[in-house]
Amino acid sequence: MAQLFSAEWMNQLKDAWNADPEVSQKLADINFSSTISCGFKDEENPRGVFVVENGICTSAGDWNGEAPDWDMRAEMKDWLKWVEKGIGMMGLGTAYATGKLKFKVGDYSAMIKDPRMAGPFVKSFGLMQQVGADELG
Repeated sequence: MAQLFSAEWMNQLKDAWNADPEVSQKLADINFSSTISCGFKDEENPRGVFVVENGICTSAGDWNGEAPDWDMRAEMKDWLKWVEKGIGMMGLGTAYATGKLKFKVGDYSAMIKDPRMAGPFVKSFGLMQQVGADELG
């Protein structure tokens, strides 16, 4: 398995994303395009970046200064728990409400209220579980 948020891991997630019509096609249907970054709460900058154009992830890898539309942060132990066990809509809501999942950029509340975005967002965490991950060295 690749290390969480490494370029290799981000590209495995990209492949899983593009192969899953419940994510890529549903987001293509609403012309969803965004730069999504993710990393750890205690770090200034994100680790990985994921660029989506009309639902399809067109590039993924190490964050290199891109300005994100969405920047998700959590502690490593929480990311690894979600990657290992998955997380559903209720778990995501709890993680957000308790501060385990933070959005440095992006409006979680507006997104989660829009079923056209909420479903694929929750499903993307299932893709992380499908990919799996190793801790950072």
